[in-house]
Amino acid sequence: MAAPIPIDRARSLARWNRVLAALHGGQFVAMLAVAGTAVAFAPYVPTIKPILEGGQFVGVEQTRVELFSIPLAWFIASFLGLSAIAHLVAGWPLRARYEAWLARGMNPLRWVEYAFSSTVMIVAIAWLSFIQDVPALVAIAGCNIAMILFGWSMEAANEGRRDRPDWKHYIFGCIIGVMPWIGIFSILLAYGAQSGLPDDAGIPAFVYAIVISLFLSFNVFAITMVLQFRRIGRWRDYLVGEKTYMVMSLVAKSALAWQVFSGTLRPGG
Repeated sequence: MAAPIPIDRARSLARWNRVLAALHGGQFVAMLAVAGTAVAFAPYVPTIKPILEGGQFVGVEQTRVELFSIPLAWFIASFLGLSAIAHLVAGWPLRARYEAWLARGMNPLRWVEYAFSSTVMIVAIAWLSFIQDVPALVAIAGCNIAMILFGWSMEAANEGRRDRPDWKHYIFGCIIGVMPWIGIFSILLAYGAQSGLPDDAGIPAFVYAIVISLFLSFNVFAITMVLQFRRIGRWRDYLVGEKTYMVMSLVAKSALAWQVFSGTLRPGG
């Protein structure tokens, strides 16, 4: 049985979770309060309609059926709200269980939250990159959820064996996790190549900035796991890694939310 984490560090983590709940929750409320609702998140299902002339098939017409439509601001704000809830749960009702998990070198609550919040984030990034059909968005979401669950299984499978970790879970997660980014970057490159100028190609410049900044921040999470399992420097201590995840989660979510706001969600913008 793993030794409990020191009382002073447990209290520190509880404070961190409560502060982060407030920071995420405050941004969630602010986003809903100030963001315009003219821009919609409206994924569609692509369909094909046969073209007949004189009873003869001569081709097909591509059409689309909108599945649903909600303000993009609501969709963007949702990952801030999800993080706020997760930190509240870790700081109060599940605090004892959360601390017991950390003592064992794992945090399932983190992975459950990421499975939802980071999936909303990557779908939002894909949407802004003009990947807006339901089959593609579902595939992107599925890849991201699988990547996150591999992170959970990496910790669970290596409990008690940090000196000789099994890296298969991590490697598989990286392979499947990079697939959405390949799709997103291919779309951006294709649009950019049309004229050599991103704005002229139809995708605003701020979307390129969002994709690059979030791609880099997503990779910091993967690097943090390597530092933890390689037991490098301060990350030999699992709790240092836990706080690193907390900070990076706040930075990544805040960056995406307000970059999208400044680019497309400002009232009257």
